Amino acid sequence: MRIYLIFIFAILFVQASSAQKNNPATVLMPDTSADQRATELLTKMTLKQKIYEMHGHSLVRFGLSALFTKHLKPVIAGGNKKLGIPGTVFFDGPRGIFRNKGATAFPVTMARGASWDPDLERRVGEAMGEENRALGGNYSGAVCMNLLRNPRWGRSQETYGEDPYLLGEMASALVDGIQKHNVQACVKHFAANSMENNRFGVDVRMSERTLQEVYLPHFKKVILHGAASVMSAYNKLNGEYCGQNKNLLTDILVRDWGFRGYITSDWAYSLRDGVKGIKAGMHVEMPGAHYYKASNIKKWISEGKITEQEINNLVLPIIRTKLLFASRKDVQTYPKSLIGSDAHRALAREVAEKSAVLLKNNNQLLPLNKSRMKRIVVLGSLADVRQTGDHGSSSVYPAYIITPLAGIRKYLEGTPAQVIYVNAKDTAAISGACRDADAVIVAAGMTYIDEGEYIGGGVIRDRNNPDKKSFFTSLSGLGLGGDRKYLHLHPQDIDIIHRAAAASKNVVVCITAGSAVTVEEWQEEVPAILETFYNGQEGGNALARILFGDVNPSGKLPFTVPKSESDLPVFNSFDSVADYGYYHGYTLMDKEKKEPRYPFGYGLSYTSFKISEPEILYTPIAPAGTLYARVKVKNTGSREGAEVVQLYAGFPGSQVERPEKILKGFRKVNLLPGEEKEIEFALPAADLAYYDDSSKNWVTEKSKYKLSVGSSSSKDKLHTASFEIR
Repeated sequence: MRIYLIFIFAILFVQASSAQKNNPATVLMPDTSADQRATELLTKMTLKQKIYEMHGHSLVRFGLSALFTKHLKPVIAGGNKKLGIPGTVFFDGPRGIFRNKGATAFPVTMARGASWDPDLERRVGEAMGEENRALGGNYSGAVCMNLLRNPRWGRSQETYGEDPYLLGEMASALVDGIQKHNVQACVKHFAANSMENNRFGVDVRMSERTLQEVYLPHFKKVILHGAASVMSAYNKLNGEYCGQNKNLLTDILVRDWGFRGYITSDWAYSLRDGVKGIKAGMHVEMPGAHYYKASNIKKWISEGKITEQEINNLVLPIIRTKLLFASRKDVQTYPKSLIGSDAHRALAREVAEKSAVLLKNNNQLLPLNKSRMKRIVVLGSLADVRQTGDHGSSSVYPAYIITPLAGIRKYLEGTPAQVIYVNAKDTAAISGACRDADAVIVAAGMTYIDEGEYIGGGVIRDRNNPDKKSFFTSLSGLGLGGDRKYLHLHPQDIDIIHRAAAASKNVVVCITAGSAVTVEEWQEEVPAILETFYNGQEGGNALARILFGDVNPSGKLPFTVPKSESDLPVFNSFDSVADYGYYHGYTLMDKEKKEPRYPFGYGLSYTSFKISEPEILYTPIAPAGTLYARVKVKNTGSREGAEVVQLYAGFPGSQVERPEKILKGFRKVNLLPGEEKEIEFALPAADLAYYDDSSKNWVTEKSKYKLSVGSSSSKDKLHTASFEIR
């Protein structure tokens, strides 16, 4: 999203059109199809009216609200009250409504990816859609779904992980939830956006096969699922900016995938050439008209650089999509009381509880026994820091934020347990405080200063107090962000862990970060590690309930945690050219025979599960057929819990190079102690195809394949069977 500083300049230099009041619930379409009505309207529109649909406006009120309030006014694109065309009323962001005081702050997208729970994500989408409508919106920029190539990427927290299949399933669920409330879901950033510091200039290069098989499948799935809109990325792809890249916007998105919605540019820098943008299929320039001004477009038409028919081709899907959503019957009303409602806050806590990943639990230290707690120590740089993640375009202003310390204190109210807080700066007090503690909770990790949307400009003075800003950052709302400098914890956190572990055998390290954190410097010293991510406004309450066993953790890693950063693809935050290979994450680990610290899909529980060998049905299958497989999963422990059964496909008979395995299905199953359930997977043979660069076609080989089922991507956790396509 466009940096806030530009918004300030926009106030000084942009003369915006008067803001229109758009209430999508009151705009009704006659009893004709959206296509017919949009075509009829287009014939009645002047060129000026058509161009008005192709850019955002209302920048002055947007900028003033950003500067002086905590209730950000939306940017509106297009709209014509006389013709009955609603404007596009845009609200960001991926973890809750952007910069509107009182909105619900959900755990970040990466945390929700760790839930491996599409049904839960659909409910999050519904809540986001309700709050969007309660504020008068009809368009959501919440669906961030770029693939995580390297965990140092600053905006990794805004996506679901490293695997295209997981990304596609989770993002489709979010789209379903948002669009249930007649809010157009915008999926972003299209495409190959996975570095931050040079996001405006980097040229990402890759083969067409890598693009089609690795960086686009999740986008394709969401488009075929019915997403209304797409936002282009800032970066170049194979030499051309994504916002004016015809191969991406027209050849792939429209021609190959049949996309009938409309594309908006990422704000300010995604479109660099207006003529190229029009010819490539960019529909709407955001947040205002820099290239898509009426004077420019009229000039280009008169010079023969573009035609009015090309403008018509862009405007038609804009009108069609807006009319389609505006004419749908609402499933409910949308009072402002929905914003930050009790139900949404309860959902935020539930998501935090179901997203946490238990990475280590030696000697079953967790869950802690509440009745036996006499003295519990809480320390670490993030123990009492209120944060929910990045301060860029995903920033949310909830009514409150529960810190780890506050959550534990609240949970233990009314018990004899003494909760002792040790300030991170008081390292000398750590040993004495921890020595006789029944449990030591270390809250460590990152803040928006370390990772997030790259904004720069202002300097945050005190990492331990992220809300303390310089005059400049206070004035402009800027944060620091950018790509992470390294994957390990900060030296201060590592030192605290060493000191705590030397004094106590009952240390639990709780990690907050947008993606993977390496743990090699200290993981052998502590018995328990919990990954909580940026876990939303209810995070502290959720953490306490997990630590004390009210909740059995069921999250699974949506990425690979390496032992060394050198095991990952090369990452340079300021590369002008970045070559993206075919392998990353667990596929790269498999290829190079490297053992991660924690594999993709990994996560422990307070109970135990047994997954059976897969039973393959009706094999062999035809290239146009579907493979069906059954597997049983049983809770063999003493607590209720949820297991994520994961299905991977392998290609031992392939004539081309393929990954050792790739995720092709998963199911989260809740089980009582001793309960067993049978689940069935359906795997279309077409989903096993590879992209052939020479013919530019997908090829489903008649060959031997492997099907692996288990609780993570680790070979030790998988049961494998064979099948054929012939």
